[in-house]
Amino acid sequence: MAETFRGEAPAPPAEEPRGCLFALSQPPLMIFLTVVGGLLLLAALHDLFVL
Repeated sequence: MAETFRGEAPAPPAEEPRGCLFALSQPPLMIFLTVVGGLLLLAALHDLFVL
């Protein structure tokens, strides 16, 4: 932690770190996860109905 001396005001709190929900809200990641999920769905349907 930062040290404070008498007469000095403490530093304002830093911006909160962004977590996993912020990362999941990013459009490129959502597009990637949609593509991967679609490929998994197609593979599952292929296994069920074609093989």
